[in-house]
Amino acid sequence: MGKKEEEDIIRIAKKMDKMAQKKNGSGALDLLRELKNIPMTLELLQSTRIGMSVNAIRKQSTDEEVTSLAKSLIKSWKKLLDEPSSGDKNSEEKKKEPTAPVMSPSQGSPEPREESSSSNSSSRSDSAEVMPNTLISTFPRAPGTSDSVRLKCREMLSSALQTGDDYIAIGADCDELGAQIEECIFLEFKNTDMKYKNRIRSRISNLKDAKNPNLRRNVLCGNVPPNRIAKMTAEEMASDELKEMRKNLTKEAIRDHQMAKTGGTQTDLFTCGKCKKHNCTYTQVQTRSADEPMTTFVFCNECGNRWKFC
Repeated sequence: MGKKEEEDIIRIAKKMDKMAQKKNGSGALDLLRELKNIPMTLELLQSTRIGMSVNAIRKQSTDEEVTSLAKSLIKSWKKLLDEPSSGDKNSEEKKKEPTAPVMSPSQGSPEPREESSSSNSSSRSDSAEVMPNTLISTFPRAPGTSDSVRLKCREMLSSALQTGDDYIAIGADCDELGAQIEECIFLEFKNTDMKYKNRIRSRISNLKDAKNPNLRRNVLCGNVPPNRIAKMTAEEMASDELKEMRKNLTKEAIRDHQMAKTGGTQTDLFTCGKCKKHNCTYTQVQTRSADEPMTTFVFCNECGNRWKFC
C-alpha cells in the first residue's frame, strides 16, 4: 500500500509541476482533492517533495478554492513535523525497519529505560548509519538562551531557512537548525558584538538568496552542518554561477597581467576594428591545452582597443 501511495503522489506531483510551468491550473482542484484522500507521512513528504508542487500551484492559481485547499494541505503536512513520534508504541517495528524516517530535533528522543538502554542506543546508532547525511539525527540540540539579541538572531536564521518550501519536503526543523547555527557562531565570538552580528547577517543573506537555493537545501538536508555554515566564507557560500564568474574574471586578470609583462610584438598586420589603423601590438598566450594553438591578443597602440582571436 505504501508503494502505491508513493506512486500516486509522484503522479500527481508531475501533473501539478506541468500545470505550474504552463500557468494553467485547469484540473488542479481535482488533483488536490485526490491528494487530500491519500494518508500522508513524513517519509512520503521527503521522498516525493509534493509540498513544493502544491505550493507552486497555490502561488499561480487564481481560483480561491484551489488556493484554499492547497493552503489547508500544506498546513496539515507541517503538523507532521511537530507531532510526537510514535516510536514509543512501535519501537519493535522501527528496529525491523531501518529505513523508517528519522525524528527531527523538535520531536526529541524519550529517555531510555534502564533495562533497555543498550538496545535503544544501538537503535539510534543504526539510524544514524542508515542516513549519514541527515543532520537532524546526528547534530546535538542547541542549548537555550535568554539573551534577546541571540533569540532574535535565531528567529531570523529560522526565517531564512524557510525561504521557499524545501524545508517542508525535506522535513527539517528550521527553528532548531537556526538555533544550532547561531550557537556555533556565538561560541566562536563569545559575545554579540559587531563581528557576531555581521556573521549572522551574511548567513541570512546567503540562505535567502533566490539565485543560490542549493546552499539552503544542503543546510536543510545536513550536507552542510551548522558548524560548517557558521564559518563558511562568502566565496564558499556563493552560487555556482557567481563562482564561475569569479573564475573567469581571475583568468582574464591573469591574461592581462601576462600581456603587460611580455609587452608584445609591434606589427602592422592587424587592422583595429575601431580606428581602422594598423599600429598594433600582439601577444600570444597558451590559454588552452598544450596540443591546442596559442591564443593571440592584439592591442591597438592608437586607440587602446583590445581583442583576441584563436
